[in-house]
Amino acid sequence: MAVTRARQIAFDILSRVESESAYASDLLHAALHSGTSPADAALATELTFGVLRWRRQLDFLLDRRLQKSVLHLDLAVAIALRMALYQLRFLDKVPARAAVNESVELVKQARKSSASGLVNAVLRRMAEEASEPAEKYLPLGLAAAERLGILHSHPTWMVARWLARLGEPRTIALMEANNRPPRLSCALYDAEHRDEIIHALERSGLQIALGRLLKNAFAASGGSPAESAVFRAGGISIQDEASQAVPLLLNVQPGERVLDLCAAPGGKTVALARAAGEKGSVIAADLRAHRLRAMEAQFKRLGLRGVQSIELDALQPLPFTVPFDAVLVDAPCSGTGTLGRHPEIRWRLAAPQLAEFHAMQTKMLVNALGQLAPGGRLVYSTCSIEPEENEDVVSEALRSLPAGAPSVWRVSAGEAARGLAPHLASGVEASELFDSAGTFRTLPGQWATDGFFASLLRRA
Repeated sequence: MAVTRARQIAFDILSRVESESAYASDLLHAALHSGTSPADAALATELTFGVLRWRRQLDFLLDRRLQKSVLHLDLAVAIALRMALYQLRFLDKVPARAAVNESVELVKQARKSSASGLVNAVLRRMAEEASEPAEKYLPLGLAAAERLGILHSHPTWMVARWLARLGEPRTIALMEANNRPPRLSCALYDAEHRDEIIHALERSGLQIALGRLLKNAFAASGGSPAESAVFRAGGISIQDEASQAVPLLLNVQPGERVLDLCAAPGGKTVALARAAGEKGSVIAADLRAHRLRAMEAQFKRLGLRGVQSIELDALQPLPFTVPFDAVLVDAPCSGTGTLGRHPEIRWRLAAPQLAEFHAMQTKMLVNALGQLAPGGRLVYSTCSIEPEENEDVVSEALRSLPAGAPSVWRVSAGEAARGLAPHLASGVEASELFDSAGTFRTLPGQWATDGFFASLLRRA
């Protein structure tokens, strides 16, 4: 029996995600080239992200039918089982026979034929109970974090800390948002020709919806905006709306000198450079040369000139002798605000890593604060929703400034909101996005965005 192209693509990508610590979104982008039919592309994407999002629940259910845990099986066998069970429980339009038989064939193709009988027997039994809710099989007396972690397929340690901080209803809402396909949001650069750009995208077969947060953002479905003529011509980029909002907090003015300290992949740099204009100066820095090259290719597509890219380690003393009017530190982080977009993160991240991120982020922020000109502004941001990487970093960095250094303070909520307000979509109040300390924050599920944190600071 032949394996359909969609299932083969998903199987290969899931294997590489596990064995190479690759990211599914990157692998799918490379695999789903123009020769793949829309139906195959849709199913491959659904299987890949579905298995990654629901892996814990799938493994819990599979372990009931196996003599040893899924985690101790050969990788090919584990992935074939997960793929089939995901189809049985979550995809109503996929025949059970196809899901089971093709997973058996995938195991054979992976030269694990000795396990094919096991896979076939286990999956046929599980097909009979596929309509039963997972909660039916939970042992009695499980702690809340364990129970919710299985039902909503998140690590127990992550659920426990969210329960303590957010409470059960908000934690469940957060996990439900993480288990939904994220909105494919785009930034639109030429507001004067907005209608023309939207109509061109619709003529290419895309369905377009207005941005929920920003007036110059929109969401696309029914295809890939990256394959459109508008994208190739530099009229749009693919970027989450909360991510688009972060550089706007700096309120960069024409002619200013700007530093984007952790710039790749460059989406925020674009907004900074457009605001600074031809008379401004923008430096985009990053640790990895290959990321800088990819960023420069994006700038070329967008026709963006005047951005100087520099390879540097933001943990080391910075090499700049002239201070900056505006600095963005979009720091490397755990990415817990992007678990819907990058579900593999939830299985790779461990609680002790948050302290490691905190130390690194604090050092970067202290270094960056030393580059501000008098009156200069700095935005520190992450796509994490964990306090250790967010407000705790800002607090420690401000305490850690060298003796005699100029004063730096958090900008008030009112001032931060005023800078963002002109960019917001109709009906969105800037005050909804900031807390009393002036912190910008989004959670998955609130605005159909990723989870972001940003704090605006100013030097005396």
